[in-house]
Amino acid sequence: VQLQASGGGLVQIGASLRLSCTASGSFQRSYYMGWFRQPPGKEREFVGTFRRSGGYTYYADSVKGRFTISSDIAKNTVYLQMNSLKPEDTAVYYCALGDRIILSEHANPQRYEYWGQGTLVTVSS
Repeated sequence: VQLQASGGGLVQIGASLRLSCTASGSFQRSYYMGWFRQPPGKEREFVGTFRRSGGYTYYADSVKGRFTISSDIAKNTVYLQMNSLKPEDTAVYYCALGDRIILSEHANPQRYEYWGQGTLVTVSS
């Protein structure tokens, strides 16, 4: 399984940015495709995830109301629309896929088997 993420860049406070992540290869249909980020000098943290079964999305409290995950299932692609960006959103953003995750584990990065290469988002003041 390979994940290809794209869409990062340098933006100003309050701007919007959309990341995309496309998965290729063989994986179970009941997958979660999530977004994590690692701010400079900090640990990787959960941003949000898409649950293929039912099409549900889940978000970290820090991004609720500002970030939205959407999907194109036919293309195995998930998007992360980021609005009202803040300096604290600056991070390397990673997409990840896991196909053996139960709901209670959806925010745990260790449960995601496959990871993309990361894309840098910088929010400048």
